[in-house]
Amino acid sequence: MQKDTAINRGLQNLSARYNYIYNANILLNNYQENLDQTYKDNYHQLLAIYTAPPLIGYVNDAPSGELDSIARKAQTIISEKNYSNYIASSYLLLGKTGFYKGNYYTAAAYFDYVERTYKSDKNIYLNALNWKARTYLQLNNYDKTAELLDSVKTLLDSVKRGKAEPLATLAQFNLTIKDYPKAIIYLAQAIKESKTLQSRTRWPYILAQLYEQNENYKESLRYYTKVERSNAPFEMYFNAKLSEIRINDLLAEHGFNRKQELLNLLKDDKNYDYTDQIYFEVAQDYFANQDYKNAEEYYSLSAQKSTNNQNQKGLAYLKIADLNFKELNNDSRAKLYYDSAVNTLPKDYPNYEQILKKAQNLTYLTERYQIIAAQDSLQYMAKLPPQMRSEKLASMFDPKIKEISKDIATAQKQGTANVGSSIGLQTKGGFYFNNQTAIGRGFNDFKRRWGNRALEDNWRQSVKSSAQLNQQNLANITSNNVPLSNDPINTQLTSKDKAAQIKAYTDLLPLSLEQMEKSDQQIINAYFEIATFYQQVLVDQPEAIKAYETLLARYPQNEHLEAIYYSLYLGYMGIDDQKATDYKNLVLTKYPASSYAKTILDPSFSVKQSALDLEINNIYNHIFESYEKKDYPMVISTVKETNQRFPSNSLQVQFDYLKAIAIGRTENLDSLLTAFHKITVQYPGDSLIVPLIKDHLAYIDTHLAAFKQRKIALIDFDPLEPRFTSERSAIAPISAPIPEKPKNVTQLSIPAIVTPTITAQVNTTPMQGPADSFFSLADSKLYYFVVDVTRTNVSVSSSRFGIGQFNRGNYTGQDLKHQLIDLEEDQLIYIGNFDNLNSVRAYAENLILQLPKVMKIPAGNYRSFFISKENFDKIKNRDTINQYLEFYKNNYSHQ
Repeated sequence: MQKDTAINRGLQNLSARYNYIYNANILLNNYQENLDQTYKDNYHQLLAIYTAPPLIGYVNDAPSGELDSIARKAQTIISEKNYSNYIASSYLLLGKTGFYKGNYYTAAAYFDYVERTYKSDKNIYLNALNWKARTYLQLNNYDKTAELLDSVKTLLDSVKRGKAEPLATLAQFNLTIKDYPKAIIYLAQAIKESKTLQSRTRWPYILAQLYEQNENYKESLRYYTKVERSNAPFEMYFNAKLSEIRINDLLAEHGFNRKQELLNLLKDDKNYDYTDQIYFEVAQDYFANQDYKNAEEYYSLSAQKSTNNQNQKGLAYLKIADLNFKELNNDSRAKLYYDSAVNTLPKDYPNYEQILKKAQNLTYLTERYQIIAAQDSLQYMAKLPPQMRSEKLASMFDPKIKEISKDIATAQKQGTANVGSSIGLQTKGGFYFNNQTAIGRGFNDFKRRWGNRALEDNWRQSVKSSAQLNQQNLANITSNNVPLSNDPINTQLTSKDKAAQIKAYTDLLPLSLEQMEKSDQQIINAYFEIATFYQQVLVDQPEAIKAYETLLARYPQNEHLEAIYYSLYLGYMGIDDQKATDYKNLVLTKYPASSYAKTILDPSFSVKQSALDLEINNIYNHIFESYEKKDYPMVISTVKETNQRFPSNSLQVQFDYLKAIAIGRTENLDSLLTAFHKITVQYPGDSLIVPLIKDHLAYIDTHLAAFKQRKIALIDFDPLEPRFTSERSAIAPISAPIPEKPKNVTQLSIPAIVTPTITAQVNTTPMQGPADSFFSLADSKLYYFVVDVTRTNVSVSSSRFGIGQFNRGNYTGQDLKHQLIDLEEDQLIYIGNFDNLNSVRAYAENLILQLPKVMKIPAGNYRSFFISKENFDKIKNRDTINQYLEFYKNNYSHQ
């Protein structure tokens, strides 16, 4: 056992310092330098003052030679050199290795121990405070970081050396919270205190960025020039040169040609790998001058030339998308490029979530513009004289032969050996496109370069002519009905194919008055949803006004007039007060009893209405409990009382339906039919209950003799689904039809749809690993639509009853069933079965419009989504539901 003697302490200090601490610091410096050199900076953002592992999903427990060696040396000192003066330094080294491995909580514990134990040593104490502050900054705990840095600031004056790193931490904290003036002060002081390579290159570059951010262009230019003349890495030198050109353009009054200066950089071979950035800066110059055509051209060149820099490519895509969305008003083209940006940029890119949201929003809009284009094309053809229509159809579906090029034919004969070898694949004489690995790699490369593109002719063109668009719509309409030949060599249509395609397309034409009205209704609904989406979600009043007025111009008489007038009244407020007044008066004079008129006259009406709706829901649940208990007289009397107290309430048709069923359970067929017919006459536009009653009436009519023999009309009893039909066979997956959207919808309820489904084996095992690796993107043979009720202390019986009403009224004969799973924190109502994603998506779009009426619980207490059975089986608790929703958002919602 070692003794605490002067000689022993001296030997331990000597050994600890030169055998361990010195070597450990050399290793740490090397690790930091390698990290700085390998870290890929994004020069379109403010650079980080020092590099550190990210917080999310990083923790690196894998062996790291340098860090593990540093930790071993530190632990040796602590265990064997415990009388030396380097115990505190050893704990600091352990904290730093934890920091660089991303084990931030472990690192914080080491730094906290040093801070509390070695306050008397100012340099050690400052070092511990500094690294502890960095650790909490990485954990995004800004309050704790600020508290620690306050101590750092008070301590700085008491030490003579080691100030550069604490000052850099102060600068990084202020940069993070966007207090750029303070960040400038601290970083400038750090540069003066430091004599490392960072002080001559990286930190001056960041200081130049900060001055530019703060619009101090002269100081910014001075530091960019300093970096350009230093021994900075070439990429930093090049970006400093680009920035210098940009700042000179801002400072120069006349005679400075920024574009020419940038294009001159292309003449230097050393800049070849940075061509994408040069083109991007040229595009920025055109954009600043509002020359959007040339700006888009050079952004496109930048994306095309970006072969290694995914950030640069993604940023170019984003700029093209923003340009089309904000300046050129081309939503379809903007959507394509937002999709490409989402698929190219890293998920930790600033404002990534906003970009993803834009892509989702434009998907919603584009789908409705496609409906309008498709119906316009069909109507155009339908209105042609029969002879001209036949000629047009004959030319549209004229057989064409696509020849394979000689090069491809030759490659096939040769087994494509050269093609395969060009990407390092062993084809062994087989056809190249039989190699699934090659196809997968090619698909991924295509997606990185072009983003998500539809499989169609002229796929490179995001903006197509009217003729192209119409042709594309025709192709989309007919492709699911009459597929073309799959022969890869000869795609000539036979006469039989041509006739089948023409017939399939002709069947879709709105040739009768009723078909034309349905086609018009699809266009009306699409325009209305576009306008409402612009107004309620995107908060873009000018675009909303444009869409509403386009709808009014095309269809001055439509079922949404009261909602349109009210929306235009809101849209013009503050923009054109006279027009706002005109539309307000239209609402008040033409629709005085509407909720819109009541809201205009009493701004608190919506709050009162929400309270009323909640009370109506509670009354409905109370009546439904009586129905479940078979207390039919109570149902009948309570419905009468409710209708007297709350005439024309939001659930009145559903109250009347419960009353009618209760009558059917207690009286003869004539009384039931009277109650049913009264509902169909009183609510002709209802799309939830009236279709269900018509189904009941059709069944009764088919079995009229049997019903007339009964003293009580309805003798079956199922509290969730009153049965009017015989027992059906076992449930099987279906492809659900798309029922017409309700014609009495006056205000669009934007689908807050997330997209999952579920299966019945429930336990509380937590999900391991990130959502993107836990859930699967694979196609399934079975899907569900799910309503997740996020409270367990509410009854969902009446809501399930409403879902059954919707299914029986709108999906008659489809054998849709709804079941319930109870989790610890949630009740899951899952509806199925659907045999593909499109059918469950179509069902979701229709049910979501009715959910406020179907669900008898507050809207904030449930959420809806669809999901494959395989993913549904993995949902066990609230955490897995939330992680599935994140998975859906990342993988489906932007498509």
